[in-house]
Amino acid sequence: MKVNSQRDISFKSIYTNKAVKKGLELAADNGSLFSAGAILGFSAIRPISIWLTPKTEKEDRMLAISKSIISSTIGFLLMLGISLPVTGGIKKIDKNPEKYLNKETIKKYKNGLNDIYDSKSYTLGTQCFKLGLGAITAIPKAILVAAGVPVIGKLLQGDKNQESKPNNLSFKGKPRDTMPKFIGKILNQKKYQKFCEKYKDTNFPMHIIAGVDTLSTAAFCYQANKNKEIPPKRRQTLINNSIIGTALSIACGYTVDKLLDKPTEKFIAKYKEINKNEKNLAKQVQGIKIAKPILILGSIYYIMIPLISTFLADKTGKDK
Repeated sequence: MKVNSQRDISFKSIYTNKAVKKGLELAADNGSLFSAGAILGFSAIRPISIWLTPKTEKEDRMLAISKSIISSTIGFLLMLGISLPVTGGIKKIDKNPEKYLNKETIKKYKNGLNDIYDSKSYTLGTQCFKLGLGAITAIPKAILVAAGVPVIGKLLQGDKNQESKPNNLSFKGKPRDTMPKFIGKILNQKKYQKFCEKYKDTNFPMHIIAGVDTLSTAAFCYQANKNKEIPPKRRQTLINNSIIGTALSIACGYTVDKLLDKPTEKFIAKYKEINKNEKNLAKQVQGIKIAKPILILGSIYYIMIPLISTFLADKTGKDK
């Protein structure tokens, strides 16, 4: 009997843990930064998976590891600087929609609901900004990652002559109301409202994340192909690794996401029941839906896929 009680307490701690709740709120408020943070965490595991890939050349593994390290680090720093003004602006709209949205827009998004935050169409409308930020950083991130891969690769191989030059990235915030007014103008657009209404019941978090991943991979491959610092013999392998990894992770991600639909619904129902008096319950539930595809794709891409993509890339990248 005691054993069952201990198990029950342990199981319930997932629903009541303060750190979990804060993480879910971050996912709802700033899905792109949550994703970048998750990737940064997963990236600590990925090099091990890559290194353990059997029957692959050491140099190809080193380049793949270099790309993983620098991509996750740069991605997090870029997202930290870019996402805060956007998410801060959306928070202002959440708290005071009447200030930034016209009456017709608010009525359209609410659709009979008391709180605009509970609206599925409004959620889609704002999450397009939050999760779509990765598309904005895709090109600058690809340029920095492609440039940094040979640098990190040489450092990992012990080239002490390679100097590491710090990048002074500075992000200047916008005036207080510039961002929420800009976002509000887009939310006020009837065409955007129709789009949100039409696709509010789709799996839009997964679609947006998969789209951003595809764009980021395409941008990286383009920049890597142009980078003459990466040995030509290894360049195609690195590009193949990125393409195979992204394609496999998205394909597997959609499959796993679909399989976890019912367990997630049960989890949310239980979460609502246990936390029915929670002040930020709606935000945390939204966070569960946003965190789900991020964690699924992250765990697949950074833990499962590296072994496969590095092996296949090594074979397909060799000169015939």
